[in-house]
Amino acid sequence: MSTSDQDQSVDTPIPAPDAGTAAEVEAEVEAEVETEAEGGAEGRRLTPRQARRLRIALSSVGMVAMAVVLGLRIASRSSVLVVGVYGLALILCGIVIELSRNGRTRLGSWLLAVGLVAAIGSDWLLIP
Repeated sequence: MSTSDQDQSVDTPIPAPDAGTAAEVEAEVEAEVETEAEGGAEGRRLTPRQARRLRIALSSVGMVAMAVVLGLRIASRSSVLVVGVYGLALILCGIVIELSRNGRTRLGSWLLAVGLVAAIGSDWLLIP
């Protein structure tokens, strides 16, 4: 290693061989930013972090709703079947929260939707 190599900063980027001039590179970057801005306005999508937070919030609201319904159903009709159906729905909401925290938002979405529909349907069909 020569002294001229030692004088260069470690953080200095190595120029790409076919990068072009600085003006060309800046023009390309600006074009990419404009394209992303135009596409973002048309098809707004949630970031993975936002999707996880939304799923956790929906699961928490579902959990509170199931707990309230469980309390009301137990007050009107005390049954092991009521506790079983709504207890499983509460457990399902907790599982969806954990799945969302681990990045499995699509699986959590489907599981939450199918599970809550199944809980409400079984309440309507099974519990007199």
